Amino acid sequence: MTDKIYIRPIGPSESPQSEEGDTVRLAGGMVYAHRFAVLHRSGGKTVQRWLVAPSGMDDVLSALPDDLASAAQAQWTALGATHQPLHLGDRTIVLDQPQIMGILNVTPDSFSDGGEFLDDVEAGRAHAAAMLEAGAAMVDIGGESTRPGAPATWEGDELERVLPAVEYCSAMGAAISVDTRRPAVMEAALDAGAHIINDVSALRHDPRSLELMAARGCPVVLMHAPGEGEDLHRNANYLNVVFDVFDWLQARRDAAIAAGIDRANIILDPGIGFGKSLAENLALMNALPLFHALGQPLLLGASRKRMIGALSNEAPAEQRLGGSIALTIAGMNAGVQLHRVHDVAPAVQARNVWRGMRDAALTDFGDIAADLPAR
Repeated sequence: MTDKIYIRPIGPSESPQSEEGDTVRLAGGMVYAHRFAVLHRSGGKTVQRWLVAPSGMDDVLSALPDDLASAAQAQWTALGATHQPLHLGDRTIVLDQPQIMGILNVTPDSFSDGGEFLDDVEAGRAHAAAMLEAGAAMVDIGGESTRPGAPATWEGDELERVLPAVEYCSAMGAAISVDTRRPAVMEAALDAGAHIINDVSALRHDPRSLELMAARGCPVVLMHAPGEGEDLHRNANYLNVVFDVFDWLQARRDAAIAAGIDRANIILDPGIGFGKSLAENLALMNALPLFHALGQPLLLGASRKRMIGALSNEAPAEQRLGGSIALTIAGMNAGVQLHRVHDVAPAVQARNVWRGMRDAALTDFGDIAADLPAR
């Protein structure tokens, strides 16, 4: 097993001035970090760890062996990289602040809202319109349930479910993501007006998907899931879930680039709830800032997930709003750009309050410091 290096932000900062400028603005967003753990791992174990501020990072990197130093430098650069906006039809989605992606499931058996919008086009249209009016930056349409134990969906059924929803969302001028792992559905959805493909298999389900996404030149979400084929939840065997998911996403990113997909079009998702225990999901949530070192925008899909029920007396999916907001805010504090949620209005309100607090932190520290007596 080869030696590997990871740079994990572990010390958030309210503002650059609170650390006299010795911070990194994570992914060009609204979150700053002033303390980092540089982790040298070998044989699946951490063999050396440095705790360092940005001002001392060059000294640490220069002392590493050449192969580790180049990987560490790439991660260090990526942590502070600014991501370009997503241009989705007539909409431009900036990535310097959190954005809300509203979920529209047109399935009979999704764990939370299966069947609610499948056979009633007007209900689906009204729900999409309400999410956009509430402040969703885009709508994510799914025609297949990928909950544990869900049966496979025939491609024809998925097309019949998804395309009408894409068409009515497109008529509203919405930015549209389609949650699918089948290239025929991807192509038809894009032709009907979709802008992003959100693939829970990270373009592994069908070998034609990589070529199609490269040819279409649109953004694509690559999500971590341990399983292959129809069951994405199986084969979950981690040495360390955080580093294993990081390495897996790095490999899928590189495979997508090698297939001709523009790196600027790649979004990564750690796959909360897919083949992961409660402890593993919590570890990933706490380690989210690390994933900026991969140099791609991040998507978090934790809304109403099973882990919330496990932490709240087995609350059913429709009673997990509080936990969903807590995880969304945790993602915002980690600098995650895209948040896939069922409850758009509360998430947007939480985001707006969070953003107000972050904006205020950039201006109030200096005023407070100026009022303090000299010592």
